[in-house]
Amino acid sequence: MSAKPTLRTLCVAAALVAASSATAAPSVVIDVSSGQVLAQEQATQSWYPASLTKLMTVYVALDAVRSGRIQYDTPMIVSPRALSMAPSKMGFPVGSEVTLRNALVMLMVKSANDIAVTIAEGVSGSVEAFAEEMNRASAKLGMRESYWANPNGLPDERQVTSARDLAILGRALLTELPESAGFFNIGAMQLGRQIHPTHNGLLGRYPGADGMKTGFTCPAGYNLVASATHGGQKLITVVLGAPSAAARTAKAASLLDRAFMTGSPSGSVTSLPTFGVGQAPDMRDSVCRHRGKANAEYMAEVEDMTVAIPRENGATDQVNVKTIAALPRARFEPTPVYLGRAPGYEGPVAGVRDPGSPVGSPSTVTAYAHEPPAAAASPISRPAPDALSMRHSRKPAAKAAHAPAKEKTAKAKKPPQEAGSTPAPEKTEKPAKAAKPKQGKTVAAAKPPEAAKASAKAPAKTPAAKPAKNASAKNDKHAIGDHAPQRRDNEQ
Repeated sequence: MSAKPTLRTLCVAAALVAASSATAAPSVVIDVSSGQVLAQEQATQSWYPASLTKLMTVYVALDAVRSGRIQYDTPMIVSPRALSMAPSKMGFPVGSEVTLRNALVMLMVKSANDIAVTIAEGVSGSVEAFAEEMNRASAKLGMRESYWANPNGLPDERQVTSARDLAILGRALLTELPESAGFFNIGAMQLGRQIHPTHNGLLGRYPGADGMKTGFTCPAGYNLVASATHGGQKLITVVLGAPSAAARTAKAASLLDRAFMTGSPSGSVTSLPTFGVGQAPDMRDSVCRHRGKANAEYMAEVEDMTVAIPRENGATDQVNVKTIAALPRARFEPTPVYLGRAPGYEGPVAGVRDPGSPVGSPSTVTAYAHEPPAAAASPISRPAPDALSMRHSRKPAAKAAHAPAKEKTAKAKKPPQEAGSTPAPEKTEKPAKAAKPKQGKTVAAAKPPEAAKASAKAPAKTPAAKPAKNASAKNDKHAIGDHAPQRRDNEQ
């Protein structure tokens, strides 16, 4: 005779389920052709997408191209709101123009948050209008665990998705918009003399890997949507919440290799049971505070298997998937991009405008020039820089703006010294970057004491302009997005 479960028992069980789902690392593998699931774990668990959001941004932008609302060569104007985005970013000055085609390459390779806003404003007129399009497209695709609030994936507790939904999105990009495939397998891009490599640790390492996108924030962990092709079969795998870039690469390689060898269909990805949009767990403690222990535990769960890696001489090496991220990459011919209009272009220019108005319409909108306070009020977005140290580089700059002329010069030299003694890699890189441009400007401005007093009256102008210009040249080591933490984990 079975006893009825008590309220206490039900509460304990619910707590255990919540705890297990919060610590699980969701993943899924699907066959692109059939949409069948070959493997999955917690595939419908709500999760923060981080920069995987940009896959949805690409989908909406390319759908606008398909419908004739915008063209690949349409120039889009960089707005103050775009420039205000946290790194990773290109840092183009306000008023700069970049074509949609070049912007999409920058979005996929550099994972530039400012370019995501430029695309959103160029396609829909505003970030808010673009987010509405993202949600409509998401619902149309059957992505039942997703809600979108911005086009770049910077932390916002409202913006969630799932491994299942991202697999559906990846499949839609490859099957509905096959011309988009070329944006997801770029090994490197070149802007002027700068070359930016991909952050996808599988490209150039795992045999058959041919696309998609990475993402990282402290609340989300290290995320990946990856595609690979063997023997005419193309698979997509999604890995969410890994504690390091190397760990997510190892997990993805393991899932792909197992699915190619023994994967069997278990039902359509659209038929997985779902509870809809829910609250995502915050991975900050295991990813950005106690990462060593979390990484060891995660890697212990990755299947211990080997992958055959072809060599240039025709032979093959058997490499453990757990060390695949440490392999040297194949050399990629960088895809060139540029700032400005396409040669000979004489059509309309896209920028901030009334939502719903066509590209080239004059703008009567001023409210979208900067980030609205409500959109920046998310609890997970406020402390997000704790592992990203951008805020730490601003404090010396603010002091230098108010200090006497002699002290400015001395303080400008301190950040590199402090960087050398700081254990966190993010803090090592950022103060040095912020110091260089401001040191130059301090020397130029610090002549008589009167000039120092005058500059102290308007400290916001100098710091606001300089980091944006510096970002276009050296921001690829900053840590919001996919960048500095992945350098630390040999992802580049």
